[in-house]
Amino acid sequence: MKLRFEGDLTNLAAGISALAQENWFSEAKDGVLVRVEQSTGNLEVGLEQGQAYIRYGHKHQFYRGLGLLVQHGSGGQSFHIEEKQHIHTVGPMFDLSRNAVLTLDSFKYLLRKMALMGMNSVMLYMEDTYEIKAEPYFGYMRGRYSEAELREIDDYADQFGIEAFPSIQTLAHLEEFLKWEPVREYKDTKGALLVGTEKTNQLMENMIEAVSAPFRSRKVHIGMDEAEELGRGKYLDKNGYVERFEIMMSHLDKVLEIVRRRGLKPMMWSDMFLKFTSADGTEHFDTESQFSESMANRIPSDVDMVYWDYNHMEEEHYDKLIAKHRPLNCNLVFAGGVWVFNTFGVNYGMSLNATDSALKACKRAGVGEAYATLWGDDGMESNPYIALLGLQFYAEHAYAEGELDQAKLAERVKFCTGIEMDAYMLMKDLDETPGAEPNNEKQSNPCKFLLYQDVLLGLFDKQIEGLEMSAHYAKVEQAIRSSRVPEAELDYIFDVPEKLCGVLKLKSEIGIELKRAYDAGDKETLQRIAVDVLPAIAEGVKELRAAHRSQWLRMFKPFGWEVIDIRYGGVINRLDTASMRLIDYVEGRIGQIEELEQERLVYSTTNRFNNKGAGWCSFYYRMASPNVFFHVMNPF
Repeated sequence: MKLRFEGDLTNLAAGISALAQENWFSEAKDGVLVRVEQSTGNLEVGLEQGQAYIRYGHKHQFYRGLGLLVQHGSGGQSFHIEEKQHIHTVGPMFDLSRNAVLTLDSFKYLLRKMALMGMNSVMLYMEDTYEIKAEPYFGYMRGRYSEAELREIDDYADQFGIEAFPSIQTLAHLEEFLKWEPVREYKDTKGALLVGTEKTNQLMENMIEAVSAPFRSRKVHIGMDEAEELGRGKYLDKNGYVERFEIMMSHLDKVLEIVRRRGLKPMMWSDMFLKFTSADGTEHFDTESQFSESMANRIPSDVDMVYWDYNHMEEEHYDKLIAKHRPLNCNLVFAGGVWVFNTFGVNYGMSLNATDSALKACKRAGVGEAYATLWGDDGMESNPYIALLGLQFYAEHAYAEGELDQAKLAERVKFCTGIEMDAYMLMKDLDETPGAEPNNEKQSNPCKFLLYQDVLLGLFDKQIEGLEMSAHYAKVEQAIRSSRVPEAELDYIFDVPEKLCGVLKLKSEIGIELKRAYDAGDKETLQRIAVDVLPAIAEGVKELRAAHRSQWLRMFKPFGWEVIDIRYGGVINRLDTASMRLIDYVEGRIGQIEELEQERLVYSTTNRFNNKGAGWCSFYYRMASPNVFFHVMNPF
C-alpha cells in the first residue's frame, strides 16, 4: 500500500521509516493521503473517499493505527475503527539472563512487531547481562550488553513511543555472578547477596548507576523475588538469626536510598511480601491471608509492586490477589506469562486462558500496567518469536473493553507477524500430549525431557507408559509441516518444532520398547533397534541440532549456545553407547545390560506427576541422568 502523510510528523517520521522495512506499505508521492492528527481522545483510523486519517492520543498509538490502516485499507474500501486503550501500559518482559541474549537486530525486529501491535513498554530482564565497568566478572562470557548497545535499543524503542527500561536483581537470583571466586565477598548463599556490608552497598550503587544510565526511562525494576535463602548463609554466621522480613526491609531501604537519589522510579516483585503474610511464610498465592497493619506500614508506598501470576485460570483468584495488595497503597503492576519456560514450544493452552482471566480482572480493578513475561528457565530452548501470538493477545486485550474478539485476534496476528494463529497454536501440542490436563494446566513439558532422557536409563518411561506419545508426535509433525508457508518471513521458526517432533515420534517410547524386548529375551528386536532405530534417531537429532543452531545464531548472541550444543552432544553420544551396548549383548560379548535390568519407577508422585500425564521436570541435568553432574560441598 502506497501512502503519503500530512500533518505534524516531527516525532513520527523515524518510526514510519523503520516500519516501512516490514514491506506492508511504502511512502510515495502518489500514495493514499493520510491525515495525521494528535488528539486527546481515542485512537481513530479510517479511510473515506480514497483519503485516510489517523487520530491518536499517544505516540505508540499512531503506529498501531498505521498498522490498522494498512491491514484494513489495502483493498481501498472505506472503514472506520475507534479504540480506547484500557490498559495504559503494556508490553513484554524479555528474559536476557538465561543464555539467550537477543542480538540488536533481533531486538529491533521484535520492537517493530510490538509497534504494529500498539505496545508501549518493554522490560529488559538482566541479572548480570549488562556491563559494570568496576566488575569485570559481572556478565563475563555471558553475552552481556554494553552501555552503547542498551542505548541503541532504547533509541530504537523510543522512536515508536515504546518505553524501554531495565529489570535487574538486587538481592537474589544472582547465581551466575556469585559463582565466581573473585567476587565471593558479595555472597551470602548460592544466589543471594550478603546484605548489610559496605562492599555490597557499593555494588548496589554500581549496578543501579550502570543499568540506568543508557535509558531515557526513569523506571527501574529492582527484583527481590524468590529470596527464600536470604540470611541463611554467611549472613547467619556473621549476624545470627534475623527474620527474613527484617533483613529484606533493611536492604530495600538501602537500595531505595540509592534509587531515589538518582531520581529513579522503582518497582519490585511482590511475591516475598505475599509469602510473609502466609502462615508458614512460603505460600505465594494464599488468597485468604492479609497484610497486617504493621507490615503494610513498613513497606514503602513509592515502590510499584509487580504482582506476578502465570497459571491460574479463575478470574476470582486474580480479583482476590489484586485486592490483597491494596493495603500497601502502592501502584500495582501485573505480570503474567507466555509460557516458553522450560520447553521447546509454547504452552498456549494455559498461557492464553490464564492471561484472559488475569487481564479481565486487571481491567475491572483499574490495574493499568501489564507485562507478558517470557522466562528462559534452564537455558532457553524456546524463543520469543514463537510467542508472538501471546504478545498479540496482550496487546488486543489492552485495547478491548471486555471480551477479546478471537476473530480479530487471528486477523491481527496474521497481519502483524505474517503467521496464522492456528500455526502458532500448534506449539502447545509439543507438550499438550496424551494424558495432559485440559489446556496443559499442570505445565507438563515432555517435549524437553523425552528428548534429553537416556534411552537405556528410561527415567520417564514409567511416567509415559500407556500414553501414545509416538503417534502424537507423528501427528503434530505432520500438522506443523502442513501449516508452513515457505514465503513467510517467520516460517523458519517452525524448523525446530517440526524436526523435534520428527525425533520424538521415534524416541519418545523407544525406552519402553527396549525394556519390553529385553525382559522378553527378544534379541531380534534389540538388534533391530540397535542397528536401525537408534542411528535413525541420532540422525534426526543431528538435523534438529543444525536447525536449532541456525535459529539461535539468527536470534541470539552466540554465548549460551554452547550449553544447548553440549546437550545435543550428550543425546547423540548416549544413543551411540546404547547401540554398542545392545549389540554387545545380542552378540554375546556381555551377559546382561545392567541398565535394562533395573525396574522402572515413576519419576515423581507429587502434584504435577499425578500418574495421569507426562509431568514436568525443571532441570536438564535431572532429565539426562540420576547420577552426579556436579557436587557442591558448600552451596553458600
